[in-house]
Amino acid sequence: MEEIYCIGCGAKLQNTDPNEVGYTPKKEISEEQVYCQRCFRLRHYNEIQDVSLTDNDFLALLNTLNKEEALMVNVVDIFDFSGSVIPGLHRFVGDNPVLLVGNKVDLLPKSTNLKKLRNWLMEQAHKEGLRPVEVLLTSSKQKDTIDTLVKTIEKLRLGQDVYVVGTTNVGKSSLINAIIKQQAGLQELITTSRFPGTTLDKIEIPLADGKNIVDTPGIIQRHQMAHLLNPKELKMITPQKEIKPKVYQLQNDQTLFLGGLARFDLETAKKIGVTVYVGNEMTIHRRKTAGSNEFYEEHLGELLTPPLHGKDIPKLVPHSFKITEKSDIVYSGLGFISIKDPCLVTAYAPEGIKVVIRKGII
Repeated sequence: MEEIYCIGCGAKLQNTDPNEVGYTPKKEISEEQVYCQRCFRLRHYNEIQDVSLTDNDFLALLNTLNKEEALMVNVVDIFDFSGSVIPGLHRFVGDNPVLLVGNKVDLLPKSTNLKKLRNWLMEQAHKEGLRPVEVLLTSSKQKDTIDTLVKTIEKLRLGQDVYVVGTTNVGKSSLINAIIKQQAGLQELITTSRFPGTTLDKIEIPLADGKNIVDTPGIIQRHQMAHLLNPKELKMITPQKEIKPKVYQLQNDQTLFLGGLARFDLETAKKIGVTVYVGNEMTIHRRKTAGSNEFYEEHLGELLTPPLHGKDIPKLVPHSFKITEKSDIVYSGLGFISIKDPCLVTAYAPEGIKVVIRKGII
């Protein structure tokens, strides 16, 4: 029998083991648009089932890329470049050309200088050893950016296949769905969600010349906030529309809590302004730093949400930074805080979650 693959996640379909990837209860598996049970429940009921794939399984697939002759489209989250870049990607892709795509540009404030942002993205890629042939800013919700992406891919691929690569939750599959809709009028062919690791194997979408656009599994980054949260909590932190920046004037020894997931302490004597860029549903609480440890323990999961009541979160650990120029403190997978003035700050995040400083992007 010919092998048939789930059109949503790429897993090989099988009807023998409900605990393995690609399971479908259908007795007869046909080549019509069949989704595995996991994709069906995710698409229709927003339920996610655990899978038996490991991080090594995803990396093994990534290791095959340098054997291909193709255009590599590397999608990163424009809000979280350091958290969504694939370490050592230049080694995986070999000599193949790379188109770098900064996704989710629709979430940025309309006042953002996009030319400056593209230049910044190119600089960051060079620091990671990548030499992209071009940099684009995209959104699956903005037709003009999809048009530009399609034209650029066609220009750069030189008649070859196109591999779309990235970490989990950068929006790869959503971008490909937008391309399919624009090219063929088909809606939401590939399964997408805010849950990490939705795509489980390569998904090949045929092009007119016989080549393919290939959606690859997202490389799992355990230092991103998404891996600590359940579906309802993840929905609370995931921006769905343009972020509304929140500005605070902080005094010495004042603290901001970003729900119960992160904390920001100002430790200089000077009063400064900070701007918080997180999902609009996130609760932010300001208070004096003194007693904040006790306050956190008392109100975690109630006043400070997410997490929701009863959720265990790893202990918050401190990361100290000296601000000398306009900078962003980035909490991987959550958002960032922008600071203009020189100061000393301490950023707290759950143990294992990445917190970095970067030059301000807005």
